Amino acid sequence: MNQPAVSEGPLAVLACEPAMTQAPQWRSSDLPAAPLCVIEPQSGWAPLNLPELWRYRDLLLLMIWRDFSANYRQSVVGVAWAVAKPLVSMVIFSMIFGRVAGLPSDEIPYPIFAYTALLPWMYFSGCLCEASNSVINNSGLLSKVYFPKLILPLTSVARGLVDFLIQFVILAALMVWYRVFPGWQCVMIPVFLLFCPLTALSVGLWLTALNVRYRDVGHAVPFFAQAWMWMTPVIYSSSLIPEKWRIVYGLNPMVSVVEGFRWALLGKAPPDWTMMAASATTVLVLFVGGLYFFRRVEATFVDVL
Repeated sequence: MNQPAVSEGPLAVLACEPAMTQAPQWRSSDLPAAPLCVIEPQSGWAPLNLPELWRYRDLLLLMIWRDFSANYRQSVVGVAWAVAKPLVSMVIFSMIFGRVAGLPSDEIPYPIFAYTALLPWMYFSGCLCEASNSVINNSGLLSKVYFPKLILPLTSVARGLVDFLIQFVILAALMVWYRVFPGWQCVMIPVFLLFCPLTALSVGLWLTALNVRYRDVGHAVPFFAQAWMWMTPVIYSSSLIPEKWRIVYGLNPMVSVVEGFRWALLGKAPPDWTMMAASATTVLVLFVGGLYFFRRVEATFVDVL
């Protein structure tokens, strides 16, 4: 059989043709008797899958630093804004409610009395406003890459802790200035420091999920937080609440945070523990319910946005 001639040189073309390989033929007998994997739609409540957050911890830390640096970037005062806001509020409250209105402060200098409550309250209200818009502000990121959506409200809650710690240092300096020192109750400070972000996250999860579908929530949150402050013992003591209404008053989740934080630091009259228990129960119910509700509706975030 004559072979086709092959020219030599830089433009030589091979005349041989590649051998054709035949695709394997599958027979039904080659398939397994039972399916190896069955993909079915999820039914019931979605699992929390909290260990997944640990696998994405680097992303969480990166987003916390991104939000913190962006908050004070190109600012003349910078981080000092974290100190200025509670200090100015403390001065105004001390002049109006401490001197003019003469509200009792449980035998504590009113500036310390107000500042001690302003710390957890300003942290809580700031987390509500930021967490409620966290998914909407990161809508572009949701459509590009997968990550646990719970990271977004967690970022808002964790970022506020940086400001909280800075403000706490100022509180320590004020306590030294007014010669107010904590007693044995200071051992409870870590408990209420942990309870404060837990309360912010418990409410923030509900508002975040609802704000994706109903944008009115984002507009109502600032007004809602401002009205909530007057129902929380920030400028007044909970001892002014009639005893028969204290359990109902304790349904406010911030009551246990503010009163507990104030008692642990200042160590004066102990709070009403029945009221504190009602408030703590509300926080736990909101937190567990918020986790499941957020996990259930997060699959629809990208479609709605």
